Amino acid sequence: MKLVKDTDQLRQKGQISDEKAEEAIRTVIEWVGENPDREGLKSTPSRVVKAFKEYFKGYKEDPRNLLKKTFTEVEGYDDMVIEKNISIRSHCEHHMAPIVGVVHVAYIPKQKVVGLSKLARVAEVYAKRLQTQERLTMQIAKTIMDVLQPRGVAVTIDATHQCMTDRGIKKENATTITNYFLGAFKDDLSFQNRYLRYINKD
Repeated sequence: MKLVKDTDQLRQKGQISDEKAEEAIRTVIEWVGENPDREGLKSTPSRVVKAFKEYFKGYKEDPRNLLKKTFTEVEGYDDMVIEKNISIRSHCEHHMAPIVGVVHVAYIPKQKVVGLSKLARVAEVYAKRLQTQERLTMQIAKTIMDVLQPRGVAVTIDATHQCMTDRGIKKENATTITNYFLGAFKDDLSFQNRYLRYINKD
């Protein structure tokens, strides 16, 4: 979690302040050809900074902490736990454009399970950072694997990147799918194939 600590330290030293961030937004407004002192734009820098705090709040959270509380009273359950269609909104690190899509998460518990909301929260924390979809997929899977120590983990993301749909090549119907498999899902194709069938069911 070095990035979280570095960001906090910069804020504590006064190197990053809301005022400094707002001034940067004022500069961008001027750069695009607008007047930041115009009535409709006077409060825009502060509103953008407030919005950015929400968009990128994942830097201030440790997703591993979300998985610490588990339940062992599962009566020997040892098959897949799948949570489909977890909505995510992130931002690509190349253009800071939105990434909008869904995450599917599965794991095969050994002796403990975690609350279903925690799987969604892990995805949410990592999504609230500047991301690539590939890294986001891996981070979710590796965190679940490292903390819960299950037999296996599978993560799939299906998302639209506005850096492709709203700028550049402008292919509005393009979506991107990434998968990451660990443990039994990587070693045993029967688990992997079952998982893929389940998440693709309507």
